[in-house]
Amino acid sequence: MHGTSYLTTDEAAAYLRLRDRKLYDLVAQGAVPCTKVTGKWLFPRAALDRWLAAGLARPAGFVAETPPPIIGGSHDPLLEWAARQSGSGLALLAEGSEAGLDRLERNEVAAAAIHLHGAGDDDTSNLAGVAARSGLHDAVVIAVARREQGLVVAAGNPLALEDLAGAVKAGARFALRQSGAGAQLLLAAMLDRLSVASDKMNSAAGPYPTGMDLALAIRTGEADCGIATRAVAATHGLGFLPLIWERFDLVLRRRSYFEPGPQKLLACLRHQDFARRAGSLGGYDVTEAGVVRLNM
Repeated sequence: MHGTSYLTTDEAAAYLRLRDRKLYDLVAQGAVPCTKVTGKWLFPRAALDRWLAAGLARPAGFVAETPPPIIGGSHDPLLEWAARQSGSGLALLAEGSEAGLDRLERNEVAAAAIHLHGAGDDDTSNLAGVAARSGLHDAVVIAVARREQGLVVAAGNPLALEDLAGAVKAGARFALRQSGAGAQLLLAAMLDRLSVASDKMNSAAGPYPTGMDLALAIRTGEADCGIATRAVAATHGLGFLPLIWERFDLVLRRRSYFEPGPQKLLACLRHQDFARRAGSLGGYDVTEAGVVRLNM
């Protein structure tokens, strides 16, 4: 049962240490997360974990420790500008999307900037990734932008690369990001969709912690190409072969949402100056900036 995503009624009762009768009562009351498939109840393990965590009893007067004013997760030049321009006082710690969520779960950052990719729909991958973490049962997901991701190449595209599959076939040296970084997740997902084995890639030295580091490696000739945003490519004067538009979101806990720093940042996301900055960088759609996409 350990690796099962959905539990049967008997498994869920054992997992929750309840009698079957009590579990059915909770189902009838709509009090426990579950779904019915072909006449049988199934219980998502991650949702059960969040349900349990949300009901944890806390001592009288208990106040959760305030996390440091840091945005962990993925780096983005537009978000970096907004954090600074808004006077939010929030610093950025760019380690990759999944590392940011890990730190958010441990209360080591106030927010995490993410762009997750997997086998499913890229438009909902961020929401699914947050919902799957039982330690983020009180998370809020805020839209920052939709970003254009692509294959960044040297200025003038001297290798005449046309697409991802062609770059692999040509033996181009790929600058890779660290495991868990959104760009690396995207690369893995796209290679899988193209049925291209990752061991066929010619990799440059790395990994490169941020898109900016990756771009610098390409500009200096250390690598031939890599996955990053159009804004990163443009900032470094590099070529760009578009691949997809992705969701770039901010995740924070409800208690942090109302703090002065995050509120200043969120106000900036909704301001016309943010839209103007996005337009000047290129490769952004900020029509939904500041919208709550998920409230756990």
